[in-house]
Amino acid sequence: MSSTETPYETGRGFGLSSREARVIGGASVLMAINVAVMYAVAVTPLASVNDYLFAFPIVGVIAYGAAIMAGQLVAERGVDRGDMAIAFVGMVLLQLAFGVFGAGVLRFVPRESQPTILAVTAVVVAAMTALISAYVYARSKTFEHWGSYANYAFIGGIIAIAIGTFVAPVLLVGFVLVFLGFLLRLGWEIWKVRDQRSASVALQTIGVYIAVAGVFVHVLQLVMRYFASRG
Repeated sequence: MSSTETPYETGRGFGLSSREARVIGGASVLMAINVAVMYAVAVTPLASVNDYLFAFPIVGVIAYGAAIMAGQLVAERGVDRGDMAIAFVGMVLLQLAFGVFGAGVLRFVPRESQPTILAVTAVVVAAMTALISAYVYARSKTFEHWGSYANYAFIGGIIAIAIGTFVAPVLLVGFVLVFLGFLLRLGWEIWKVRDQRSASVALQTIGVYIAVAGVFVHVLQLVMRYFASRG
C-alpha cells in the first residue's frame, strides 16, 4: 500500500486501500445488478434461450464465451478511450450474457423460490471470494501464473464439453474445468488488484466482476441441484 492511499481499517487491523475498495465496491455493484437482471429475465422468453443453445452443449459454451469476450473487449476499449458510451455497451453485453444464462437456470424453479436460491448462491460466492482473497493477500508472492492456469482450464473445459456433446458423461469434466477456470481467474484478478496499483481501477473492476459472475453462474447451478434434490 502506498503512502498516498487511504486505508479502510477493520477492527482487526486489516484494511483496504481506497483504490482496492473502489474496485471491490464497483464489482459488487455490477454483480448485484446482474443478479437483478437474472431475476427479471427469468420470467421472459429470453430465459428459454439456453434450451436452444445447449441442445448441443458446445454451441452454448461457444455462444456465451463469445458474448462474454466481446462484452469485455468492448467495455475495456471504451474505458481505454475514455468513451463511456462504448464502455456502457460492453457492460450491457456482459450483463445480458450472464443474466440470460442465469435466468435460464432459474426458470426451472417456482418464482417464489428464486430469491432464496439467488441469496444462497450469493452467500456461497461471497464466502469463496473471501477465502481466495485471504489466500492471495496472505501470500507474498506473484499469482501471475494463475492467469495461465485459468486459460488452460478454460481450454480443457471447452474440449471436454465438445466431447461431452456426444459422450454425455464427459460434460461433468467440462463443467468442473470451466468452473475451476473462473476460480483461478478470480484469484488472478484479486492479485492484480493487490499488486498492480498503477492499473486502471475501471479495468480491474470489470475483470473482478467477470470472474465473480462466472463463479456465480456455476455455483447457481449447484445450488439449484441441491434444492432440487431436497424436493
